[in-house]
Amino acid sequence: MRLLILLASTTMLAACGGSGPQSVGSIAPPTGGGSGGSDGSGQSHTFVNPTEPKTYKGVGSTHSYKYSVENAGAAGAAQDGQLYQGNATTVRDSNLTIKYNPRDAIFDVSFANNLAGTASPVRFQDPLHRTDFGGVIEPQIGTPDLESAAFGLQGINYLEAGSSSNIRIRPGGEFIFDLINTAEPGSYNQTTFFYQTPGTETQYVTFAGYMRNSAGLEQIEITNPDGSTSIVLNQANTFERGALAYGEVSANDRVPTSGTGSFEGAMLATMVFNDQPDISGNTDTYFQWIAGRAATEVDFSTNTFSLSLDGTVGAPLFDGTSGIHSVREDARFQANGSGQIDLVAAGGFLGQFNEAWFVNPGGNRLDVNIVGSSVDGAFYGPNGEEIGGGYRIVGGTPDERIDILGTFVGKGN
Repeated sequence: MRLLILLASTTMLAACGGSGPQSVGSIAPPTGGGSGGSDGSGQSHTFVNPTEPKTYKGVGSTHSYKYSVENAGAAGAAQDGQLYQGNATTVRDSNLTIKYNPRDAIFDVSFANNLAGTASPVRFQDPLHRTDFGGVIEPQIGTPDLESAAFGLQGINYLEAGSSSNIRIRPGGEFIFDLINTAEPGSYNQTTFFYQTPGTETQYVTFAGYMRNSAGLEQIEITNPDGSTSIVLNQANTFERGALAYGEVSANDRVPTSGTGSFEGAMLATMVFNDQPDISGNTDTYFQWIAGRAATEVDFSTNTFSLSLDGTVGAPLFDGTSGIHSVREDARFQANGSGQIDLVAAGGFLGQFNEAWFVNPGGNRLDVNIVGSSVDGAFYGPNGEEIGGGYRIVGGTPDERIDILGTFVGKGN
């Protein structure tokens, strides 16, 4: 059962522990300086056990989707007035930031990106808003339970803040609200930030995701086909999603220049996949999360790399419309890409994907017709022991909305 926490929209949240309480000296929230010494400013700071405030620039991607639904849950309800935007950042050009202050356990996160339609930085400092799955209070609907058997990741922490007014969520597990007082409008705005605790798999880089669900609800009058009028609820939704890697970037002169390396770690992605408009005329689009593993092979002598992703797809976030979707819950996602290392020009490595596909439960395969893609990443740690980056895969078939945006990290074997 989910319970909405009613807060002022400026409510601050604290670093939360999905795997239990956090404290400096055990498994701490992510921040800190690279190798356990000074971060270059004279401050003692480490990534796993932070001692001083520090701000990190993330490498990843974000996207947003705005639309409205009249009479959600009724026959024929559909998404209208759609506006979709997405953008992937590079190592050198990113405004995705994570700041952590270990003294007060405060996170300041910002995913503002005009090209992606994402905005509004959020501060998390209230201990009450450390949250997890299980019990009466859980993360908001649409949040992925990354420690579930389906995804299989560990050390995930969830933070959540937001506000709501004059609404209650309708039973049934979809993003549909009813007005408490029908004479007044209602609103909902909730932001969730989640990350893997540094030290769980990697020491110098970690991955994170965020989501913001917003809705405005009001009664409107509509004209029926027979000319009569009816009073229905109109719900205007704005969804934001993002995934990124952040940590202690290696100095260029400490990254190996010879030999090879194999890096293995977690991957996370957020996607929209709607291949129905030219098939059935359906334009309803839903967000889904993907999580799993990433394997990266690097040849430092030739300055090249290859990346393979292997993940599991989560359930769509439905909203009282058709529910038509092609990629099923628990479908398998795979993608392969490659590229070059260019520490001087790019600050790390960059490349593209050459293939991506899904296999639904039952064996039905769906290939992505890739029209655009990117991989951007960097080396992390004192001597390039770990890697992290972001990626994007854009579908190119006419009359489809397919966009996969994500992040990956890896530790050298």
